[in-house]
Amino acid sequence: MTYEFTFLLNEEKELSVIKEIVVAHKGEVISETTWGKKQLIYAIKKHYSAVFYCWKIKIPKPNMSDFKKKLNYNEKIIRYLLLVS
Repeated sequence: MTYEFTFLLNEEKELSVIKEIVVAHKGEVISETTWGKKQLIYAIKKHYSAVFYCWKIKIPKPNMSDFKKKLNYNEKIIRYLLLVS
């Protein structure tokens, strides 16, 4: 299934780790868009700015629950949103 994966990072070097998580769950990154570093309206986990990314990824549906668990355990991801596209 194809998903739109939007997430906020506090460190850009964490991108390779997120790509590895996608590949480990038999997925692939179809397209990547960087929205750049932006100031947050309110602090999220004591962060006042973050780098915004929007990826289009393809991951099999049975692997999605485990993929979400891995994202929740990653402390470098401030927030994320997964939408079916």
